[in-house]
Amino acid sequence: MSSNVSKKSHATLRYTSMRVSVFLGCLLVVLILGHFQVIPVSGEAGVIFLFLLAAVVSAPLSYVLLSRQRDEMSVEISGRVDGIRTRTASRIAAQNAEEDAAVDDALRAATSKAPVGPAASAPQN
Repeated sequence: MSSNVSKKSHATLRYTSMRVSVFLGCLLVVLILGHFQVIPVSGEAGVIFLFLLAAVVSAPLSYVLLSRQRDEMSVEISGRVDGIRTRTASRIAAQNAEEDAAVDDALRAATSKAPVGPAASAPQN
């Protein structure tokens, strides 16, 4: 049971580190291809092009290769969001109950101070 909890608790970190690893792998391959002139590179613009090419290649690879890790991460995040929503809803309900009680107390206090009897209902001139 504890291994399942630890596996799920770091899903975001695991997905992010794996995604960075895929990018760095693609960058290494693209830089090697650029070094051996398989991909023509000239100056700083060529190096920037290689970084952009590595990003473009790594995006679909990450999408396909890391789908299970992405699903685990989304389950973890949605669980956290649901927990926050539940706590927020209970806090709002408690605040509303406090406000309703304060309004009820104020109404009771106002009605207990009002005069009772025929003088209270007689019109004043």
